[in-house]
Amino acid sequence: MDNKKKELVKMLLNQNLDEKDEEEIIDLLINNSVTIDVDKENDSKMTFGDKVADKLSEVAGSWTFIIIFSCFLIFWIILNAFLLKKSIDPFPFVLLNLLLSCLAALQAPIIMMSQNRQAKKDMIRNKNDYHTDLKSELILEELYDHLEEIIKNQEKILKYIKTLEDKKE
Repeated sequence: MDNKKKELVKMLLNQNLDEKDEEEIIDLLINNSVTIDVDKENDSKMTFGDKVADKLSEVAGSWTFIIIFSCFLIFWIILNAFLLKKSIDPFPFVLLNLLLSCLAALQAPIIMMSQNRQAKKDMIRNKNDYHTDLKSELILEELYDHLEEIIKNQEKILKYIKTLEDKKE
């Protein structure tokens, strides 16, 4: 591993890392590809419960759910207040309140599980972006060094050509 690259990566990291982590990141940045498909990797590790939680969060956090559930509530109230002679849940709709409380008690933790998993996925994505940015910066620095070297060589060649032309005259 080139010491110049190693020093450049250490400078780019500019963090207090222990030696093992630092060497691992340097090796990762210099020798390996750092890009990963976070979504594909995350999907391959999802359990059945994770998939259900994500689907429930997707449905429960939509306007369709709000409209359908609002219609259900209105139907429940009209049914029990006006249409049934002997209502299942008379005013003040204690059974409806119980159902709503149970729904909220179950729905909230499931949605939070989905949000926590999304936050972990975002953290992995951010770390991946950081490594990709570091590697890109390293590559750009190396390209810049090569370009500087090419310019210096070109200047030498131009000087040599000029001296040859001067000798001809």
